[in-house]
Amino acid sequence: MAEGRLQGRIALVTGASRGIGRAVAKAFAKEGAHLILTARTQGALEELDDEILDISGQNATLVPMDLGDFDAIDHMGAAVFDRFKRLDVLVGNAALLTPLTPMAQVKPKDWDRVMTLNLTANFRLLRSFDPLLRMSDAGRAIFVSSTVTQGVWPYWGAYSVSKAGLETMVKTYASENEKTKVKANIINPGPTRTTMRPVAYPGEDPETVKPPEDVTEAFLKLAEASCELNGEIVQVEAPRQPDTVD
Repeated sequence: MAEGRLQGRIALVTGASRGIGRAVAKAFAKEGAHLILTARTQGALEELDDEILDISGQNATLVPMDLGDFDAIDHMGAAVFDRFKRLDVLVGNAALLTPLTPMAQVKPKDWDRVMTLNLTANFRLLRSFDPLLRMSDAGRAIFVSSTVTQGVWPYWGAYSVSKAGLETMVKTYASENEKTKVKANIINPGPTRTTMRPVAYPGEDPETVKPPEDVTEAFLKLAEASCELNGEIVQVEAPRQPDTVD
């Protein structure tokens, strides 16, 4: 295939089996990246791998896993080091939204699940893969946030808190890497057609919301070695209402 924008780059995408993660994985494959893909469902990863093989002529590296298993994240980091000796692009996309409810009525188990996946798992990914990003000639970390961090959105409870925490974490990490080759940024995709969105908008016509493929260009720009942005929140479009990601 022709030289792509991510030719020869090693990219890890979490939550890759559907929605934004799936669209990003396919876009990265078209641009020549070798993909490491994680999701909980092995069958869905294998279906995506078939598409990636058709797109790029190479299979992805599949890692079926629950990101709530923090030891598994560390093991994945060690395995990536053993095989590739570096990581060029980290995309922290996986997230969870539980039913909307008043803050005082959020179930503790739902709070814990949301914080575990949306915030702590991304911290563990940074912790495990920071050394590998530093081994790249241009390490790029990209995380997915939401419009709910911009102002106060009643009933979004744990989700908005987790995403606000994620943004602070990524900006802190970015500031610590100002003098290195590692860049870390955040994408707010805006309202996007994912399987998570109906949790918040059960009566919405999905055809009125843009598909995940429409947000992949923002990920590509932040993943390129030439990208100089660091600690930024990139909005795909002007915020209109709280969005969900997959």
